[in-house]
Amino acid sequence: MGATGAARKLASAAALGGGGLSVVGAGLYGLLVAEAKVARKAIGNAEDIPPDATGWYGRGRPAPAIRIALLGDSSAAGYGVDRVEETPGAQLASGLAHQADRRVHLRSFAVVGAQSSALAEQVDHALTTHPDLAVVLIGANDVTHSVLPSASVRHLAEGVRRLREEGVVVVVGTCPDLGTIRPIPPPLKQVAREWSRRLAAAQTITVVENGGRSVSLGDILGPEFYAAPALLFGPDRFHPSADGYKQLASVLVPSCLAALDLLPDDEVMPEPLRREGILPVAAAAVRAARTPGTEVDGTEVGGNQRGLRGRWVELRHRRRRPSTDAESPGEHEDHESVDAAGGE
Repeated sequence: MGATGAARKLASAAALGGGGLSVVGAGLYGLLVAEAKVARKAIGNAEDIPPDATGWYGRGRPAPAIRIALLGDSSAAGYGVDRVEETPGAQLASGLAHQADRRVHLRSFAVVGAQSSALAEQVDHALTTHPDLAVVLIGANDVTHSVLPSASVRHLAEGVRRLREEGVVVVVGTCPDLGTIRPIPPPLKQVAREWSRRLAAAQTITVVENGGRSVSLGDILGPEFYAAPALLFGPDRFHPSADGYKQLASVLVPSCLAALDLLPDDEVMPEPLRREGILPVAAAAVRAARTPGTEVDGTEVGGNQRGLRGRWVELRHRRRRPSTDAESPGEHEDHESVDAAGGE
């Protein structure tokens, strides 16, 4: 079975409640179960609690504020860094405040060690804060804990669906390529790469089918990071360093701006010279899993959302914005901004 067919079958199995084991192969699953303990031992236990990025960003910028809920695992929480400004939440919120010239309130619900099954509870809490945007980073722990990919995708689908039903726009960073992780030994390294790429493709399909947009996070563990592990990975060689989280935020910010309709007009349409265009979702999902930084979002062709090969999507390679220094989150809303905005 080709990669496109496998991704489509895996997403379909999740939607129908199936196991999806045949898609990854019983052999791969058995090997991963046997050696996942080795990888987790090498990686170590994530017992430290990272700094909480919850708070206000964009001091002195006008209202109305953009409200963001950050959900997921340690890659969302910022495990491994010491200062709140180094967390992906602070990097993301600071970047959005700068690019949109708006105040931003970010609330982090991410939990170190979380698997996709934890999204239900995180979504419960997030919806009480009425966010405009939810950013979800999940999947790596499912791979290292040998969770069936169809189960992972099913939990993600439910979370995205519930958020969209409440009018929240959703950006999902898909499972990174775990084949680049230094502590994971062969042959698990090759198995983890295959597993994580197929999971990322299936995540893309289910995210789009449920009304969100996906962004490939291969950058976070891709060739660029593999070439400089001391700089872009943290001490455990599994979680990113502060510079790694900064790179992660730089991938997410443009897609978050697009989801909020805050990009300039000249970046609205796909650009063929940047290898952007319209494809069936399964084909786009496989390409995205192999090409870091790729965004996939639903679209229409001739007024139709679907063609003979499924849902139509736009495949984009968003321009990254110049990085900005991350702020420390404010505990309270900036009253100077409120006054400047007319007393909101």
